[in-house]
Amino acid sequence: GGARAESSFSPPFSSREASKEPATKEEEAAEASESSLPTEQESTESEKSEEVFKEAEEAEEEPGTWEETFKTHTDSKVNGPTSVGLDFSLPGVENMYGIPEHAENLRLRTTEGGDPYRLYNLDVFQYELYNPMALYGSVPVLLAHNAQRTLGIFWLNAAETWVDITSNTAGKTLIGKMLDYMQGGGETPQTDVRWMSESGIIDVFLLLGPSPNDVFRQYASLTGTQALPPLFALAYHQSRWNYNDEDDVNAVDSGFDEHDIPYDVIWLDIEHADGKRYFTWDPNKFPHPQEMLQRLAAKRRKMVSIVDPHIKVDSGYRVHSEIRSRDFYVKTKDGSDYEGWCWPGSAGYPDFTNPEMRAWWSSMFAYDQYEGSRENLYTWNDMNEPSVFNGPEVTMHKDAVHKGGWEHRDVHNLYGLYVQMATSLGQVQRSGGVERPFVLTRAFFAGSQRYGAVWTGDNAAEWDHLKISIPMCLSLGLVGISFCGADVGGFFKNPEPELLVRWYQAGAYQPFFRAHAHVDTIRREPWLFGEENKVLIRDAIRQRYALLPFWYTAFYHSYRTGQPVMRPLWVEYPQDATTFSIDDQYLLGDALLVHPVTAQGARGVQVYLPGKGEVWYDVHTHQKLHAPQTLYLTVTMSSIPVYQRGGSIVARKERVRRSSDCMQNDPYTLYVALGPQGTAKGDLFVDDGHTYNFETKGQYLHRHFSFSGNTLTASSADPKGNYETSAWIERVVILGAGKPAAVFLKQAGVAETRLDFMHEAETSVLTLRKPAVNIGADWTISLR
Repeated sequence: GGARAESSFSPPFSSREASKEPATKEEEAAEASESSLPTEQESTESEKSEEVFKEAEEAEEEPGTWEETFKTHTDSKVNGPTSVGLDFSLPGVENMYGIPEHAENLRLRTTEGGDPYRLYNLDVFQYELYNPMALYGSVPVLLAHNAQRTLGIFWLNAAETWVDITSNTAGKTLIGKMLDYMQGGGETPQTDVRWMSESGIIDVFLLLGPSPNDVFRQYASLTGTQALPPLFALAYHQSRWNYNDEDDVNAVDSGFDEHDIPYDVIWLDIEHADGKRYFTWDPNKFPHPQEMLQRLAAKRRKMVSIVDPHIKVDSGYRVHSEIRSRDFYVKTKDGSDYEGWCWPGSAGYPDFTNPEMRAWWSSMFAYDQYEGSRENLYTWNDMNEPSVFNGPEVTMHKDAVHKGGWEHRDVHNLYGLYVQMATSLGQVQRSGGVERPFVLTRAFFAGSQRYGAVWTGDNAAEWDHLKISIPMCLSLGLVGISFCGADVGGFFKNPEPELLVRWYQAGAYQPFFRAHAHVDTIRREPWLFGEENKVLIRDAIRQRYALLPFWYTAFYHSYRTGQPVMRPLWVEYPQDATTFSIDDQYLLGDALLVHPVTAQGARGVQVYLPGKGEVWYDVHTHQKLHAPQTLYLTVTMSSIPVYQRGGSIVARKERVRRSSDCMQNDPYTLYVALGPQGTAKGDLFVDDGHTYNFETKGQYLHRHFSFSGNTLTASSADPKGNYETSAWIERVVILGAGKPAAVFLKQAGVAETRLDFMHEAETSVLTLRKPAVNIGADWTISLR
């Protein structure tokens, strides 16, 4: 990937792009006549410099250079034009990915004839799909891939940024390309990328791979890896704007138990606070927050409350008066506190770029500062682009001023990251550094993965929004942000029951699994759509809970290596060109392939099973399928097409209870899917599920399982870890196995024992009953 630098200043911020071609016929004529003048023209040096000066002066007056108006807003550009840009040429590359957040396919399109992809964190009302427009977050990382190698470009700049992608093969059909090739013509495919930022410096990291996992590791070495979430955060979350009061919360909580549907977290949106004053509770609707939290804790459940970064201007509101007295607000260009309009009315915006301000904000999460909070209350940071209802494009004026004299334009895309960082550290500090935090953010930047989860914002209850949740999360995973999800059911509008069911089925296999809805939508708790739909939704949620050990282990790997949890097929099959544009199916870790049903009235789906000579097993029927192949799978309303890769071992917990915490010591079932050579391997990460003890005290188990030569062996994948647990293995299911004469279990220092087993001939599934060994123990099971 040769990088070629060219000056490309003047992105779409000025009224006219600086261009080599003159803008008008007259100028062209003038230029032509100038160039034809004889060189011995009697112009003195001083005259020349005067001319240059005059030209420079005229350039300055180009509209928008020193001041720009947008609707009713004026942006005073005190530093004048400050844009930077750079071109990169990628010979031999046709596949580009990344630069989220856009409601776009996984494989990016070229931008010829349209707008470039825009990176500028904005609160967008009802965003459009398949569009390069800016959304809530920005990660300026582009991945380029072909069958030979993968590489990345990390453009470290937090100002408004545009990315233009052009290609010499764009628009050519496959046949056109083949004709080129046959005629010996046809240039090498090449993609050119132009980065343009409004201000700042050129600071670029080239991630040279060559494998996808190398690129993930290289990027993680610069920005960190995905924080390991507490286990409950990987379970199911129930939210809406808004649960009305304490009685409503109790009723919804009890509803899940009555209908036997597991859930871990109930969420409170902006109406829970006293007049949108964050860190407070409405005295009429939520008079006893601690008792409410205590009731949830008794069921081993949690709550999340929203804490937004706009602070109501009200002298009687302690948070506001403290920020004002400490001079922690963002300023206008004239030096007064910047004020904008948001949910509470007139609001100030704390300057999260100021470390002292962040430290103060973190201190507000202490139990004695955030009144009514308890250890099972976690946080949601919304509106942190920042959203300013009466600002240009619903955000902060670019000439607002942050600590150290930085203009907002220079740091805009970082604001949301700093809000989540300060909130996350506040949660860690309130427990004395013991408990892992959980914070959901809407705005993000490169590195936000270190502080929690992200969701795709205000989507709609439409089939196309369900479809696009897959590539949107895949794109985030490629640039380090693995903990991603979309509002199940869609935020705006009311989903028909079929769409809601399909969305639960898809969401159950995406990293962040939360149902959420707009205040004007009708209620949509899972039991409100009739018995049949309730059972379908319950089954999808229960599948999620059974797979929690697998999800948790995948997140442990992401935390250690930076590999995405939910990943495109090409990451595991980088040489298979068929996979390069697939984004309606994906892999979880390297063991499960998921193809959610995302079409209305679907009778079937086309599933591509990759891997030359590999085998895959349908996880529901255990049918064995040979790869590579595209198969048409008939589906019903209960179908969630999921396949386990031959050669993998996946741990599940099949006794689903009302919350993940209740399942902590429950037994495991190992699913051993034999590969073409009759071998398999897998692993499992176990700790207490919520503290940093796995890091600080080495309190964890990382177990390795391998099957070969008709023997299944359990050993430690990491002897540095140690953790006491009563969880054991109640069942081993081997897919693709013949029928043995006998099965024996051997542990060090214990006599060999025979195990009961059952063999299903038509599906080749061998089930071993009750090995009853502790999950932390070493053992071997032999089939004879």
